[in-house]
Amino acid sequence: MVYILVTERTPLLLKSGFVRLKGNLKLRRKKDSNAFGVRHVQALLMFFGMAFGYFLRVNISAAIVPMTKPRTTGDEYYDWDSSTKSLILSSFFWGYVVAQVPAGLLAKRFGGKLVLGIATVLASIITMLHPWAASGGSWQVICFLRVLIGLTQGVLYPSVHTLLAKWAPRTERSFLATSVYSGAQFGTVIILATSGFIFDSSMGWPGIFYISGAVALAWSILFLVFGADSPKDSKVISKQEREYIEHLTGSGSESKSLPVPWKSLFTSAPFYGLIAAQTGFTWGFYTLLTEIPTYMDSVLKLNVASNALLSALPYFVMWLLCLIVSPISDMLINRNILSTTVGRKLFNTIGQWIPMACLIGMSYMTSEESVAAITLLTIGVGFNAAAFCGYLVNHMDLSPNFAGPMMSISNGFGNLLSLFAPLVVGAVVVNEEEPSEWRIVFYITAGVYLVCNALFIIFGQATIQSWNDPMNLPTNTKSQTIERIGEDTEATITKSE
Repeated sequence: MVYILVTERTPLLLKSGFVRLKGNLKLRRKKDSNAFGVRHVQALLMFFGMAFGYFLRVNISAAIVPMTKPRTTGDEYYDWDSSTKSLILSSFFWGYVVAQVPAGLLAKRFGGKLVLGIATVLASIITMLHPWAASGGSWQVICFLRVLIGLTQGVLYPSVHTLLAKWAPRTERSFLATSVYSGAQFGTVIILATSGFIFDSSMGWPGIFYISGAVALAWSILFLVFGADSPKDSKVISKQEREYIEHLTGSGSESKSLPVPWKSLFTSAPFYGLIAAQTGFTWGFYTLLTEIPTYMDSVLKLNVASNALLSALPYFVMWLLCLIVSPISDMLINRNILSTTVGRKLFNTIGQWIPMACLIGMSYMTSEESVAAITLLTIGVGFNAAAFCGYLVNHMDLSPNFAGPMMSISNGFGNLLSLFAPLVVGAVVVNEEEPSEWRIVFYITAGVYLVCNALFIIFGQATIQSWNDPMNLPTNTKSQTIERIGEDTEATITKSE
């Protein structure tokens, strides 16, 4: 039996994740003395960045109801039909999709901190212009601003993924990444739950744009001051924690200068499986996110105050489950109960096929069964959290050095298709009070979940690909992928030949 203690002097080949060894490979991780460190502070900053980013994109979904349906005499409102509202809701994705690949390249070149911070400043200012743009019922100007919001928010996922690839050790990847991305649900909960109170205030519906813009602006300034692109860029991190993170990420310090292996990406079956999984999740998530307020108001006959709180409930449950499911995923993988690949596929299946079943059941509910409909909706959206331990961290599994550009491609493609989701609703749902028309929408979404997750099961993998390595070394059947390597990790190799 041979023990290998991985230290700072370990060759790059070993640290990058590939080593030619015969026999069985077992890993035993020593206790990390940095139970809470700078990486967790950075994760917290990114968490709030996700939350306030979703303030900027979800506010229109909450505001569209009072903007088009007066609550009291004298309220300012606009007579926009269902197709116009769907057009407004989908216009965000036009800019969002276009920004993805450029955002990934910018984050890789200049770092996620600068790109995300500046983009959020711009998005915040544009958001606070929405009430002015809507004056006089000019939905075309609103659509234009939503496109601009999409362009600025398009940097969010590629930038955060670029940052996480540097900050999230493999042994904590599910927990840290899921915790950060759960900020999306946290932000959605807050903005939807408080929207009714904002609408009832003296500010009315314009208040939701003023408040969300101001909060996001404050965060962006804080992030530009205290954020860091990587452990080596932090001025407060200890040497022990820095080495621990760098050895366990698999992302080289020279990754900014590495050319993106486009040919390898677009000929990689696991990457296509990942794209399919992200497309399925994104279609379902945004269909529900943009249409739940209207569905509750028109079909379930819930008033605006109840609508706001109940619209937030599914995302609150999703946020809680993110924090529960992710450590379970890490535990199962770290203890070798599941391989990383099996774990990613299992949790992605839970995160897409349980919502699929719930949507089918909810499609048969009417206003007399509103409690059952809300229950199914909450379960369905809530269990979406499991997919965060599936497709969402898979970019870093496949290639830590190019996680940002990979996210820009998969997120761009997923949202390119998903921008049609609100348009499909606008085409199918002519009478918003007719449950049978909403049933068609829910069946379409369930079908997307079914097919996309099946493709991930067939083609998905969770091992570092050969094109991630700076030396571009090929893998072979005798190569072993070391999934957890660090200064405090021992690799135990037991010969079995």
